[in-house]
Amino acid sequence: MLLFNVSLSPLIDITGRNLLLMQAPTLTDTQEAVGQRRRHISQRTLWQEIRANIWSYIYVTPMVVLLLVFVVYPIFASLGYTFYQWNGIGDPSNYVGLDNFVRVIHDSFFWGAFLHTLVYTVVLVPIQLALALALALVLNNPKLRFASFYRSVYFIPAVTSPAVIAVVIQLIFSNLGDNVNQLLANLHITREHIDWLGDPRFALGLIIGIGIWNTLGYNLVYFLAGLQTIPGELYEAARIDGANSFGRFFYITIPMLRAVGLVIVILAILGSLQVFDLVLVLTDGGPYSATEVVNTYIYHQAFGGSARAGVQPNVGFASAASFFYGLILLGLSVAQVLIFRYINRQRAVERGQ
Repeated sequence: MLLFNVSLSPLIDITGRNLLLMQAPTLTDTQEAVGQRRRHISQRTLWQEIRANIWSYIYVTPMVVLLLVFVVYPIFASLGYTFYQWNGIGDPSNYVGLDNFVRVIHDSFFWGAFLHTLVYTVVLVPIQLALALALALVLNNPKLRFASFYRSVYFIPAVTSPAVIAVVIQLIFSNLGDNVNQLLANLHITREHIDWLGDPRFALGLIIGIGIWNTLGYNLVYFLAGLQTIPGELYEAARIDGANSFGRFFYITIPMLRAVGLVIVILAILGSLQVFDLVLVLTDGGPYSATEVVNTYIYHQAFGGSARAGVQPNVGFASAASFFYGLILLGLSVAQVLIFRYINRQRAVERGQ
């Protein structure tokens, strides 16, 4: 009954007249005009379409050129290195075929790094998205004073280099680590001294906490953009019909954010699966490979050196590991889209019943 009232209340004015019927001719005229414009646009040739939007293409040209030169070309260029054992010096000559891919698949250290990356993602994404949505709801309140200032404060970490953040965190724990441990001991939370970045039990958890704070701003902005597309009349109608804050949240906010939320979840998962800077600067994959993630694993294989001694540079093997991991990410992305589409179809069927 609540949903029925919420959907109809904005269409009834205070005198009881149906505004939808009053506006029907205007809506019909608008739809006809839109249809004619679409038919006109569909009849354009490709060249006419380009000429009509020439400035849009000019604006995106620099980005496309940089993308092709620094992203697309290196990807295809490195594909040839996957068939060689090569240390990056001179021209590759030791052809090994698909052996590098076979080694990656059977390398326990790669799968250990993948497990750490998965743990990072599984813990970070739900906590970060919940915090981002909660903050977005607060900051979207039109009665909140200095809302723009608070938005800037929460977004500053997102535009700060993760490497710089990691250096600052290292300095903080180097100089104030004992004070933190003493505070925790005084609060009877811990009984022993903790080496936050040197203890395998705590290093990954600390990195996850820093990662949540570092990239929170992106998801906060995404949720804010989604919230601002929800018509305020829906909340007003629901409030008049007696819906409380929880009812408005679950019956209006969540359904209206579903499409935006799908994109946010996918971007958050893919972003967290590519964590690199924080781990490399804070722990370099240590201690004892406890924080080694896939991207630091690939880096160490390509340039040598890691928490594990004896790693020699092998650009061919690193390229194979990178392509293999890219295929895993592609598979996870496709699986996410298919799962969310299936869920949406099931909900549509339930609503139809």
